[in-house]
Amino acid sequence: MDRLASDRMFIAVMETGSFTAAAGRLGTSSGQASKLVSRLEAELGVRLLNRTTRAVSATEVGQAYFEQIRTLIEDYDTLDQSVLDAARAPRGRVRLTAPLTFGAVELVPALTTFASAYPEISLDVSFSDRIVNLVDEGFDAAVRIGRPRDTTLIARKLSEMRLVLVASDGYLGRRGVPDCPEHLTEHDCIIDTNFRDPGHWPFRRDGRLLTVPVHGRLSFSNAEACLKAAEAGLGFGYVPDVIAVESLGAGRVRAVLGDYSDEPLGVFALYPPGRHLAAKVRVLVDHLARHFRDRGGRHA
Repeated sequence: MDRLASDRMFIAVMETGSFTAAAGRLGTSSGQASKLVSRLEAELGVRLLNRTTRAVSATEVGQAYFEQIRTLIEDYDTLDQSVLDAARAPRGRVRLTAPLTFGAVELVPALTTFASAYPEISLDVSFSDRIVNLVDEGFDAAVRIGRPRDTTLIARKLSEMRLVLVASDGYLGRRGVPDCPEHLTEHDCIIDTNFRDPGHWPFRRDGRLLTVPVHGRLSFSNAEACLKAAEAGLGFGYVPDVIAVESLGAGRVRAVLGDYSDEPLGVFALYPPGRHLAAKVRVLVDHLARHFRDRGGRHA
């Protein structure tokens, strides 16, 4: 077991970049972290890390060992967990990250019913629009909108949503209703900086992608903030339908250019690959998929 502890500490140092951060992750002191890695190097008979007063870096053999041992430890942990899961109900803590607004509006109902159904599973949910590194930051899974960028993660589609172009009647009365997406270049647009390309909005014409350059003096990293600015008559907002549906129903904004809507955005559950997915993560992902399927897989 000492060898296993040494391997775990070496992996943590490689992933966090320092003995102090690795020790914090594994709940020990930096001195003990250094001892465990030194013990591993002595047992292997090679130097795995180059140490200076300012940084820690892997040797060539250390990098090669890290790439292989990390996979082996992950497989060991998931296999160990799968054996335990087979003999008892899923339990433990699940760390989940999800977009701020979507999480608060759409995920919370699903998570509360999950918590009721699985009382032995603790949920630690971070609502943030920042794209986190699941492995480096210790998350079990993520919910993300749009085509997944990280091809190293397993992606399971949960649902989909559309972007809807909205503006208030006051703004449309002053500036007019655009006849086509290209006319947005003549309007004030409220930029959502969470978009992959905030300055270009995607539409569809005759099945083909059409990207329109947009500009405006207001930029927010939150869809709800963009919607509020649109309600105030400050320009066009391009927001997810799930965010806009209440405002549309209340008449605070109006949808325009609906015939040019882009294809729906997928909503995905992402988790690291492994031969044995921990039961606590599997039942959560299954629950989310079932929740959105029962709602028809669409929003708004």
